[in-house]
Amino acid sequence: MIEVINTLFDAAKGNRDSQNYSIVINLRAPRIIMAIIVGAGLTCAGNAFQSLFSNPLATPDVLGVTSGTCVGAIIAIIMSMGIMETQLLALTFGLFSVWITMVLARDRNGQSVVFLVLAGVIISALFNAVGSLLKYTADPLDKLPAITYWLMGSFTSASYKKIMIGSPLILSGIAVIYLMRWKLNILSLSSDEARASGMNLKTTRLIFVLAATVITASCVSMCGQVGWIGLLIPHCSRMLVGSNNRYVVPVGISIGASFMIIIDTFSRSISVIELPLSILTAIIGAPVFISLLKRNRGSLH
Repeated sequence: MIEVINTLFDAAKGNRDSQNYSIVINLRAPRIIMAIIVGAGLTCAGNAFQSLFSNPLATPDVLGVTSGTCVGAIIAIIMSMGIMETQLLALTFGLFSVWITMVLARDRNGQSVVFLVLAGVIISALFNAVGSLLKYTADPLDKLPAITYWLMGSFTSASYKKIMIGSPLILSGIAVIYLMRWKLNILSLSSDEARASGMNLKTTRLIFVLAATVITASCVSMCGQVGWIGLLIPHCSRMLVGSNNRYVVPVGISIGASFMIIIDTFSRSISVIELPLSILTAIIGAPVFISLLKRNRGSLH
């Protein structure tokens, strides 16, 4: 810690040629910034989906956005595209999968939440199959290992360029959900009770779905799949501050960002090789989630 502080002071004085400066500013800082943004974003998206669908098990990939984004990234890796092209193609496929989901769920009366979730499950299965097909046809010596490692999630390739491309959409989605967080309390009620409030349910749901989708697609396009964050952290937040989304959203953003930094630190510290993020989030997240559920069984809503 002292060396980091000294490095920052030296950098402020103009000494930017040291090895410590290169490690702290060029390697560690982008990883920490990306971990904060991804952790906060996935938590925010997960909380929005759980309130929107009134389902405590809803996750950011419920509408097929994660599987669609992965297909775009796999295509980009197979075609040996650059960082910017990979992120843009992954984001495009993620948004495309959600658009198909919303079109399939549409009927004369608008969009039913149940049909929206079912359509999301179908589209997610379809894109997972397409992703498996692409991996099956990928070069087993070069492309397939790269695809497999990318799908497990990692901040290894974190850079300021990646952050500049992906973070504006994530921060915009977080800002929308944060500013409208009180409306999540109404959307989590039954349809009749929500309509009685006078709120335009269709438009409000669409805004939250798009914001959460953009966040998820951008996060996956930046660092691959990172599971459990969108499921675990919103529950932890509710156990701390109750079910009022006015408090759950900001608390969840803070916990999600902190948890992601801890996971990233573990991933590059507990072993000689860097462990994928999704493995650590599952190993750490599952026991913690089970413990919290048993301890707070009566207070969960």
